[in-house]
Amino acid sequence: MEKRKGLHKQVRLKDIANKTGYSINTVSHALRGIDDIGEETRNLILKTAQELGYVQNSIAKSMRLGYTKTIAVIIGDISNPHFAIITKEIETTANKKGYSVFLLNTNEDEEQEMSAIRSTIEHGVDGIILCPVQKTTRNIHYLKKTGIPFVLIGRYFPDMKDIHYTICNDKKGGYLATEYLIKHGHKKILMLSGPTHISSSKERLEGYRAALEDYGIEFDESRIIFVPVTEMDCSKVLPQDGYTAIFAFSDLIAWNAWKVLRKRGKSVPGDVSIIGFDHIQSRLSLPYCLCSISTYKAKMSITSVEMLINLIDGMKNIENIIIDTDIAEGETVSFVCSQSE
Repeated sequence: MEKRKGLHKQVRLKDIANKTGYSINTVSHALRGIDDIGEETRNLILKTAQELGYVQNSIAKSMRLGYTKTIAVIIGDISNPHFAIITKEIETTANKKGYSVFLLNTNEDEEQEMSAIRSTIEHGVDGIILCPVQKTTRNIHYLKKTGIPFVLIGRYFPDMKDIHYTICNDKKGGYLATEYLIKHGHKKILMLSGPTHISSSKERLEGYRAALEDYGIEFDESRIIFVPVTEMDCSKVLPQDGYTAIFAFSDLIAWNAWKVLRKRGKSVPGDVSIIGFDHIQSRLSLPYCLCSISTYKAKMSITSVEMLINLIDGMKNIENIIIDTDIAEGETVSFVCSQSE
């Protein structure tokens, strides 16, 4: 068979041994950090390995040690800055603890989620951090059967008590967002909600309803508009009138609604106030500051990695974590004019 041009020839232990004059066993010990050889010999072997472009065979190493020191992160939409921030924090934390991370995207599709799960298992990862699609529990039951340690992030299944997760307090966040608008005089509050099969969406809606009830405002089902979390296009679903404020499931939906309102000649917050969820501007510098609910993404990410590593290490009785939420004030909520109500 003709050799493919440009095919890289992998440097072997034998090549380093031939170059340095030491045995393959000595070279192996030096590269693995075994302290049965002298420092001068080790330094020469390491220098030669670097010069030759030696790359350690991680598959062989993982077979020898029984673990790969890798974890997979499976999320719904990598283009969403919220997920991008979370993933970066996960990777930073995992790297500090000696783990490598690789990322897979599901596009909020159950079949793609199953494919991602199977792919990570085939690659021998030590554990998985997953933001689940949640249309059914099929993939979670499959994941449980594999025995691989995993942690859910951002979403969970209330009826599955033996699944580990780190989430934010979505119901409280929904309550705070609605209450904030109410305290600015708004009673006609439109909610742009995500699909109710997503736990975070369902609980934010519960918080919205609870705040209306506590402040004596009648719940109007016509003011609940469901927006797909992947498309996030409000142009066809956003009503022309009947509201003075919007509570959006996410910051991206809030920004999209703002864009639609501007095209319709309405100002924010002059005509309509808006509050989002996730506070992605904590990491992004944007010209307009959106009112939002802070979910403390760094804490959620760090906690998820620590929880997963504890599971990998065989620890039991690990408690699930609910991260607090709070108002992040911005420039998109103002007191309602009496004429608007």
